Amino acid sequence: MKQRLAVFLFAAMWVCGPALAAPFDNWAAVVVAGDWHSPDGMATAAFDNARRDLVKALEKLGFAAKNIQQYSAQPERDPATMPLNSDRREIEARFKELASQATGGCFVYFTSHGVPLGIRVGDAMVGVRPIADIVDAACPNRPTVIVMSSCYSGMFIPVLRGDNRMVFTAARADRTSFGCGSSNDYTFFDQCVLESLPKSTNFPGLAKETQGCVATREMTEGVTMPSEPQLYLGASATTTLPAFAPPAN
Repeated sequence: MKQRLAVFLFAAMWVCGPALAAPFDNWAAVVVAGDWHSPDGMATAAFDNARRDLVKALEKLGFAAKNIQQYSAQPERDPATMPLNSDRREIEARFKELASQATGGCFVYFTSHGVPLGIRVGDAMVGVRPIADIVDAACPNRPTVIVMSSCYSGMFIPVLRGDNRMVFTAARADRTSFGCGSSNDYTFFDQCVLESLPKSTNFPGLAKETQGCVATREMTEGVTMPSEPQLYLGASATTTLPAFAPPAN
């Protein structure tokens, strides 16, 4: 009788506890709001709003707060952020150190202004290759999700692509994205990412949902040259990226 009871208790412990680890609790994440200016030079909170609310969403997905680094071009407005400077190597060094401790996978999100072959990070326009260096240094051989939210961001895909990576961009390489004006709470793309998360159960699904959301928003706004967000999925990314429960509202 005692032996059967012991077997039952062991089985119950295996099924009911201890609680299984969340799929992202050992992932390293970096979220960068690269600028605070609108195209006409006025102030915009769109990039920082997206950074702040995306981090909250990641925590609801199971990312550990200690494994998320946040950067802002106005760090004095949010004590959770680190300052940007003109040297992207600081982000590279800090993220590499974080990824050496949180070894499950990597999540990288930049939201800012973009130009052909670059994205604004603080006071500098940073090229495609230096952004790729940030990812390559920290996450060379692990599942990685990279989201680049800027005009012309499709240009990042040929340099960032890899078998274990998903790369999602706000626009084609030859198209602008929209919604970074002084009156916008978010860019169109960032808002669609945030709105699509509760409808998604994995990152590829989030990308597809976001693409549809952006297309609908741009059509409503009368955009004649749609941004056409681009998705790249590496050969092994579909099987190595964890599924997730949508974050609660």
